[in-house]
Formats: sequence, C-alpha cells, structure tokens
Amino acid sequence: MASKTGNHGKKDVSAATASLTVEAISLLLDQHREALAADYKTSFSTLETTFDQVRSTVDDHGQRLSSLELISDDLSQRINELEDVCSSLRDNNSKLTAKVNELEAGRPTEFFSTLLFEVFGKEMLPTPPELDRAHRSLAAKPAPGQKPRPVILHLHCYQTKDLIIHEARHRGKLDYHGQQIRIVEDYSPEVMSQRAEYRDVMSELYKQGLKPSLLFPARLRITLSNGDKKWLRSAGEARKYIDDLPVGQNNSLNVW
Repeated sequence: MASKTGNHGKKDVSAATASLTVEAISLLLDQHREALAADYKTSFSTLETTFDQVRSTVDDHGQRLSSLELISDDLSQRINELEDVCSSLRDNNSKLTAKVNELEAGRPTEFFSTLLFEVFGKEMLPTPPELDRAHRSLAAKPAPGQKPRPVILHLHCYQTKDLIIHEARHRGKLDYHGQQIRIVEDYSPEVMSQRAEYRDVMSELYKQGLKPSLLFPARLRITLSNGDKKWLRSAGEARKYIDDLPVGQNNSLNVW
C-alpha cells in the first residue's frame, strides 16, 4: 500500500512540474512576443522618421535642381544674346575696318578738292577749296554694276559750301571727265526720311517726261502752264494729284 501511494505522489509532482513548465513557457512566449512587437514598433517608428528625413532631403534636392535649371536657362539665354551682340560687333568692325582701309588707301580730301575745282572752274573757285573731311556714306557697299555710294564732303568754309550748292542747282547737270555727277546738300536723317517718301512719286513724274525736284526740306511745288503755283504737302497728296490728271495732259505741268 505504501509503495503504491508513493508512486502516485511522484506522478502528481511530475504532473505539477510539467504543468508549471508549460505555463512558464507560455508566459515566456507571451513576454517574448510583446518584446518583439515593441521592437518592431520602435523599428518602424525609426524607419518612418528616416524615410521622412530622406523624403525631405529629396524634396530639397528637387527644389535646388529646379532652381539650377532656371539659372541654366537664364545663362543660356544671356549667352545667346551675347553671341548675337558679338556677331553684330564683328560685322560692324569688319565694315568699319573696310571703310578705314578704303580711306587710308588714298587722300580723299585732296581728290575731291581737285574734282570741285575742275568741275566749277576758276571763274567760280579761284583755288581748290579746303576740305576738312571726305568720306563715303554709311550705306552698304554696292554690288558690281550698281551706283557708287555718295561721298560726304565737309568744307572748311560754309560760304564756299553755299556757293557750290547754289551753282550746282543752277547748272543742274555736272560733268567730270565724261561722267555725270550730282552735288546736293547733306541733309539730316529726319529730312532724308521725309524726302524719301516722295521717291516713288518722283520716279513716276520722271517716267511721264517731267523734271520733278523737291524744295527744302521736303516740299513739292508745281507750277502750272498758266503760271499758277501749287504746293503738294505730302507724298499721298502728290500721288492723288497725279492719278487725277486727265490722260494726255501730263505735259502741261512744270515741276520746280
């Protein structure tokens, strides 16, 4: 009896020990699971913080790249503008160099002083007139076969200039070694622009057999066959006047 009771007691102790071990293991597992969950939560929070920092850094880099692109575009535009300016300056420098070479190749003041003396003669100019400067106009160099560029002369004495202009107008046609030349007063750009408006009208008057001319600064005066004088105040008015002329009566006009 004692032996059986003893064995039964050992079995109860073993069962209790086994039961406590399972409970302990379950508790440890629960604690371990909670610890893992806490670690995961902490790790996720750390990762989220890191991702936020990375996102902020990427956004900042994106803004800086956009700013750099804008600066690059602005610099590119400014470089293009500078290249255009340099190209224009290069062309102007080439033209000016050509003009300087052209002027340095001879002595234009002496040449044109002699030309004026020969054209007008000793009766009007006892000696070759003194010129301060002589240079071609700023117009582009003409192609072969086209009319040469005008030459601008600056006379030392304005009385001599007035005398030459008056005599050139009086003679109408001037000849130099078989070549017809024209001598006119040098006008300001504003006056030249006003006179240029009459270019087409003047051309048509020439075609109709008339001899048109403009009075300073840009006035067209027509003298009729009966002696009456008519002023045409603009190129448009002159155009209308020509269009209204009866057919076959154009030659009844004299243009001064």
